[in-house]
Amino acid sequence: MDEGSVNTTSKQSVPQEFSAVPFVGQDDALFERHLLSDAVVERTSSYERQRFEALAHSVRDLLAKRWIKTQQAYDQANPKRIYYMSMEFLIGRSLTNNVTNLLLHPFIERAALDANLDWFGLIEQEPDAGLGNGGLGRLAACFLDSMATMQLPAMGYGLRYEYGMFQQSIEQGWQRERPDNWLRRQDPWEVSRRSEAVEIRLGCTFEMHQGSLQIVAGRPSRLIGIPYDRPVIGFGGKTVNTLRLWSAVAPDYFDFQEFSSGDFVGALVGSIAAQTLTRVLYPDDSTEMGQGLRFAQEYFLVACSLADLVRRFRRDNADWRLLPDKVAIQLNDTHPALAVPELMRILVDEARLGWDEAWDLTVQTLAYTNHTLLPEALEKWPVHYFQQMLPRQLEIIYEINGRFLADIRTRYPGDEGLVERVSLIEEGQEDKVRMANLAIVGSHSTNGVAAIHSGLLRTTTVRDLAEIFPQRFNNKTNGVTPRRWLLMANPGLSRAISNAIGDTWTHDFSAISMLKARAEDPDFQRSFLEAKRDAKAQFGNWLRSASGQVVDPDSIFDCQIKRIHEYKRQMLNALRVIILYNRLRAAPDLNIAPRTFFFAGKAAPGYRIAKLIIKFLNNLAGTIDGDPSIRGRIKVVFLPEYCVSLAERLIPAADVSNQISTAGYEASGTSNMKFMMNGAITLGTRDGATIEMAERAGEDNFFLFGLTAQQVSESRGWYNPRWHYDNDIEIRQALDVIANDDLSQNERGAFVPLLDILLTSDRYMHLADLRAYLQADAALCSLYSNSSEWARRAILNVASSGNFSSDRSIAQYASEIWRAKPCPLD
Repeated sequence: MDEGSVNTTSKQSVPQEFSAVPFVGQDDALFERHLLSDAVVERTSSYERQRFEALAHSVRDLLAKRWIKTQQAYDQANPKRIYYMSMEFLIGRSLTNNVTNLLLHPFIERAALDANLDWFGLIEQEPDAGLGNGGLGRLAACFLDSMATMQLPAMGYGLRYEYGMFQQSIEQGWQRERPDNWLRRQDPWEVSRRSEAVEIRLGCTFEMHQGSLQIVAGRPSRLIGIPYDRPVIGFGGKTVNTLRLWSAVAPDYFDFQEFSSGDFVGALVGSIAAQTLTRVLYPDDSTEMGQGLRFAQEYFLVACSLADLVRRFRRDNADWRLLPDKVAIQLNDTHPALAVPELMRILVDEARLGWDEAWDLTVQTLAYTNHTLLPEALEKWPVHYFQQMLPRQLEIIYEINGRFLADIRTRYPGDEGLVERVSLIEEGQEDKVRMANLAIVGSHSTNGVAAIHSGLLRTTTVRDLAEIFPQRFNNKTNGVTPRRWLLMANPGLSRAISNAIGDTWTHDFSAISMLKARAEDPDFQRSFLEAKRDAKAQFGNWLRSASGQVVDPDSIFDCQIKRIHEYKRQMLNALRVIILYNRLRAAPDLNIAPRTFFFAGKAAPGYRIAKLIIKFLNNLAGTIDGDPSIRGRIKVVFLPEYCVSLAERLIPAADVSNQISTAGYEASGTSNMKFMMNGAITLGTRDGATIEMAERAGEDNFFLFGLTAQQVSESRGWYNPRWHYDNDIEIRQALDVIANDDLSQNERGAFVPLLDILLTSDRYMHLADLRAYLQADAALCSLYSNSSEWARRAILNVASSGNFSSDRSIAQYASEIWRAKPCPLD
């Protein structure tokens, strides 16, 4: 089976309602009808994008009835519904995922082949949906998949960004950002629901001034939220839930009076200003205007979603007291925390409930997931934003805070330090609203996303609030969907697994544990290694055709792919590579396996050091490539435009997964789980969910190193990175490569800021962990030389990954936080 193909060997068969429909190749087939009716072309004169859209619309036709039946079942049963509110949903491409979950892949691929359609070429016509920029959004997408698969009555709420984060290219080693206009062509999966639009009121208005959006305070205005629905298909196609994305427009799309008076531009300004609100994902918040627009986006998401879900609730329930019994709202990080004052506003101002009753309903209905331990990542919004845009919500926040602090003073008399720390308002030169505090105080559940993260959250980040509300804090370790990240992304390994243990794992991933019994089986080891070698060859072929870069599929594929950030320590990895490079230059006959080091990830446009790290990695790659004495021994590749589709190609091919964040800084991680499912061995620190993964698989099957979170914390007061420079010759030589401009001969001093960070503050303990990293790396390479033992340990990793399915995560959320049950159609 070729790259991108899916092994759907499950005994679940293609639903009769799907297979009975002529799909392609006949005059009345869905594909031909859509080409004719949508694009007004025949197949012989169509181009590839038209054929992709016809194919996608044909698949949507097949799922449409099931989508409607799902909603009808929910309306009839009136179950408790889950509303997952997130600023990001990194869903990737939809065609292959939808076909896989509908169990249609063999049917459609065969039909496409019979009709001489280029299946893989059609797949490439779909851009990754620009609805997220990292793990937070990909987690939300996996969770929606699991909720649908488990037949939970759920809906995702997000924003319909016209432009994604940005498209990343590399020019002379530097990251360059280009607009990601992923919606420049029709998206065949979305359905506009203009009849279900909602009106949002703001205490300000927006105007375009010299090409930029400006906030004008004191002039109340209205925005219209237009919902666009996308299907979320559970595996097997039984349930089709909905991801609803909101797009902002002005109440009056066109000012006819201004147009009639000759002001042609002015007639459109209001509409342009309104649409700008949802035009770009996460606007750059390094400017005052960017921060204000991001704040407005967060409120727009919350206000539209609450208006919509309240309307659904009231359609079937007359008694407001039933709200927590019928509605569960999960806040994915602090971005939707404005749901606390907004829901209070609805209950107090519109429903006319008393404060105490409204507050009780709000707390019982809302739940909050925390995704970070970094204090700077916990949102704090200036009070003047609320004064400008949301004066009523600010009044409510002050009232919540006043009542909360009065209770604290009663429970802890005289402890004004505690009062100051837990207050929803951070007082200072400019007062700010602490959004994490607001979310914790205003919800019945606060969960972390890995055991270590949840523990540090309670004992460090929000310790006071955890002591005040101990019953509200819990852990829900993240997970990823095995349908997308193993079944679909890695057809070779999926086929080998199903041949060995059957296909139960495709719909019950706990069954993957049956592989443990096959870990020492030479035949299965051989099948496993062949699947890995094929995945590496396929990735190499794709990389060569896409970029011209050539990699050796017989080298160790050593990967670190994630957002570029100092705490994720791409520089630690780079220093490891420099030391290996120095060793090979000093001893060309050194016996080591050939290695290819892959890096990928984006740096936030305003994050100067992260962008410099990308430049450093590319210069390192160029220097090694330019050294003929090293060629074929080690190679560094920076893969631009990291996205879901790229991850789906690279992760199945990876031998080594680098998870090397400073201990105590990574909340959970999800790429670590995807690598584990695909048989990569982890080289990492005891951080995030990696700790739990090693516990499941056995630390003997991981290569863990470095300081623990407690050791990092305890060494803060005395740690001196220069000691390592002075006392470890290899570390000194590696840093001297930077100091001597060996990687920047034509850009003298370019990397001095990186050197200064490493030798002065080194907040993220790069040098403290470097020697241990090298030792773990050496042990890993020694193991790789024994292919049978390597395969055994890698297989045990796959077999131990069952607990890191998003199905397990969602089952825990449903039973322990949401108290929601499945609502099956059949």
